[in-house]
Amino acid sequence: MFINDLYINYLDFGNKKGDALVLLHGWGQNIQMMQVLGEPFKKDYRIIVIDFPGFGKSSEPKEVMDVGDYTRIVEELLKKLKVENPILIGHSFGGRVSVKFASRNKVKKIILLSPALRGHDKKGLKTKVLKFLKTVPGIKNLEGWAKDHIGSRDYKAASPIMKQVLVKTVNEDMSKDAKKIKVPTILIYGDMDSEVPEEDTKEYERLIEDCGLILYEGCSHYAYLERLNQTISIIENFIK
Repeated sequence: MFINDLYINYLDFGNKKGDALVLLHGWGQNIQMMQVLGEPFKKDYRIIVIDFPGFGKSSEPKEVMDVGDYTRIVEELLKKLKVENPILIGHSFGGRVSVKFASRNKVKKIILLSPALRGHDKKGLKTKVLKFLKTVPGIKNLEGWAKDHIGSRDYKAASPIMKQVLVKTVNEDMSKDAKKIKVPTILIYGDMDSEVPEEDTKEYERLIEDCGLILYEGCSHYAYLERLNQTISIIENFIK
């Protein structure tokens, strides 16, 4: 399907008469990472899994997009598919899009898997070096080199346009959007997550009015996959 001149790849399967489960993947991932969460529910629910622009088989953005732009893509896609009041399941970046979507659209419930609340400099060194390079005349041309060599793995793997998208989206603060969410929400995190600070998990729980936090001991940023059966069981009980 084409939305705003971008080809958006998606899956739409399951029970078309049931409530829609919309699954949104994390940065650098694709449909396959979330399809495994949809398959167990296809008998009773309509399952929609989306490749975000720049990932999987979807087109790369022609301009730099922010979280709001990605949310608009989801809004337009669901509108064309005539989906209303969905249940959202989002991992990491997909969780951030889910928060934005739920802040301005009607949804039934939300399952957030390891989303960050706001941008964080996990290495410390990167920010210091980039700030230093900006202040010294004559070596500003090294700024691009520094981003490539001391940036995150996600940043290094991205194309030029997607690097700009990553910088823009990762620095967005989702606090105001989280405050607007009034529907039942659950957060699932791994207590060994090196991508999302512990304070983000607690603040999301505080900001979202009807919210429960579940921590998986010994699990990483991909906790939902590391304990897939447990995650499926939690989702099943939550969405009934």
